[in-house]
Amino acid sequence: MDIFGNFKTDRPRKVKSYNYREYQHQDETLEGMSDLPEEKQSHNFIIYYSGFFLLVFLLIFKLFNVQVVQSSFNEQLAEGNRIRPRIITAPRGVIYDSNGNWLARNIPSFALAATPSDLPRSQSDRDRVYQQTADIAQISKESVKKIAEENGLLSLDPVIIKGNLPREEALILEQKTADIPGVSVIKKAIREYSAIASIGNIIGYAGKVSEEDLENNQSLRVSDDIGKLGIEKVYDQELRGTPGVENVEVDSKGRIERVLADKDYMEPKEGENLVLNINAVLQNRVAEYLKQGIEASAVKSGTVVAMNPKTGGIISMVTIPYFDNNLFAKGISNEVYQQLVNDPDKPLFNRSANGTYPPGSIIKPLIASAALQEGTINENTAFDTPAEIAIGEYIFPDWKDHGYTDVRRAIAESNNIFFYSLGGGYENIKGLGPEKIKNYLSSFGLGQETGIDLSSEASGLIPDPEWKKRVKNESWYLGDTYHESIGQGDLLVTPIQMLTALSAIANGGKLLEPHLIKSIGLADEEGTSKIEPKLIREGFISNHNIEIVRQGMRMAVTEGSARSLSTLPFTVAGKTGTAQFFNNQKTHAWFECFAPYEDPEIALVVLVEGGGAGNEIAVPIAENVLKAYFELR
Repeated sequence: MDIFGNFKTDRPRKVKSYNYREYQHQDETLEGMSDLPEEKQSHNFIIYYSGFFLLVFLLIFKLFNVQVVQSSFNEQLAEGNRIRPRIITAPRGVIYDSNGNWLARNIPSFALAATPSDLPRSQSDRDRVYQQTADIAQISKESVKKIAEENGLLSLDPVIIKGNLPREEALILEQKTADIPGVSVIKKAIREYSAIASIGNIIGYAGKVSEEDLENNQSLRVSDDIGKLGIEKVYDQELRGTPGVENVEVDSKGRIERVLADKDYMEPKEGENLVLNINAVLQNRVAEYLKQGIEASAVKSGTVVAMNPKTGGIISMVTIPYFDNNLFAKGISNEVYQQLVNDPDKPLFNRSANGTYPPGSIIKPLIASAALQEGTINENTAFDTPAEIAIGEYIFPDWKDHGYTDVRRAIAESNNIFFYSLGGGYENIKGLGPEKIKNYLSSFGLGQETGIDLSSEASGLIPDPEWKKRVKNESWYLGDTYHESIGQGDLLVTPIQMLTALSAIANGGKLLEPHLIKSIGLADEEGTSKIEPKLIREGFISNHNIEIVRQGMRMAVTEGSARSLSTLPFTVAGKTGTAQFFNNQKTHAWFECFAPYEDPEIALVVLVEGGGAGNEIAVPIAENVLKAYFELR
């Protein structure tokens, strides 16, 4: 290195040689530039610096616009990455019995949930999250993925991966999910149902929305619970209420850090409370008596349904066997669900509203009403009724020779011969014929839905010649009319239809729509809406003719087929029925009644499927139910 700091080297240095001609040319060019006019040089200078300052100005303007003018907007964009709206689910309305006892309410619960919008964007990262979640939840990775992605990865609504967690398990899972983005333990209210007999067949249950539910109702969210059966389904809109909205601050993994108090907060409006006409204590007592009657008959199923004939309010509805709707509220397994669905005794089946049966002799008060109204007979018409009658080669029997009989005694003694005559005619009695029978039974509400506030009910069947030709490709015979007149043949009714028709006789001729709901809202709540009686029709049977039929039903208790009720401390009117089925090898046991006779406040229908004779099996059940009702009222 020399004194100037340069490194010395012993290697020869290369000296660059310049081409003389090239150098000369460059020199000439420079000389030429110096010869440009002074104005031209000044013009180039102005253009160059103007462009430079314009570029600087645009840059400063852009920075000012971003940092000052649009600062609030950009702040909102940034906040959007960590602040998001959260739906506050409205508490579902509580369902009470007529005495204020809860039948369905909400209880706190925990659930493992995934928020799709907080899941990783890349598929590989999401797969790792799904596997982690599957491991801690002890379910398959495929199930987790399906649940998390079925509604899209942009959804802000949490989806439940595993619900109804015990508190101890929820605390453990909360720790295990702390580092899993998009997965957390959330609080979620679930439904709890009272352990009242057969209440599941009335109230039904609420459950997770399905794809079909979302398609049919755009206001629903994937995280909602809605009514699936019974009262929960029919009054779902009232029970669900209106959800609220709040803003929450979340971290990078989607975990909520705090709830923000701001002007965008909207209070949820809880669902309406419902009050039923059902008396919970009476419901349990009715179930107890029905069970005793079923066991005594060595059968498995039956139903009892009771109504206030003045209002149409259902005060008890029991079907046996029944199911526990808490199984659905807590998240029923597929195995248990299949057991319920495939159970041959059909515990999910509400026999009061969906079961269709031949009514047997409990149809006779309706046939008598029609014959009196049409003038086929009057209250004084009487004729001899032997133990059987022959029409050609066919014999139509009765259970005994009733002798000389009028309409009141025919009802009281359940006289088949008398009602064969009223329906199809015999000797001097012309008979109603199948068309008029159908018209009057339809007026009493048979062959159609009653309109009861349940999620489903059967229509039953009133056969006629056209139906038989269309369905069976057979002609209608006199024997068909005879059988229909005593509640046999192809005639099918539901217990709730027969109760509605019975109530029309009990109250003097008003066919009322049956209803389970007493009011929407509690008595002391503002805006409570009481369910008023709904008249379907009246006047199709005169008051006078209705009273004749009522007298015949009273005679059935005082001196007829239901005499065991005559010693009760209140007056009862009723009609027994023994309906053949299964190729006439078995019989259903029926009984219908109302009390007190002078001013009825309860109408009752009892059915024991395959139970035998109505007077032996159904009447004792009704007796116990009536005693319980008048004790409890």
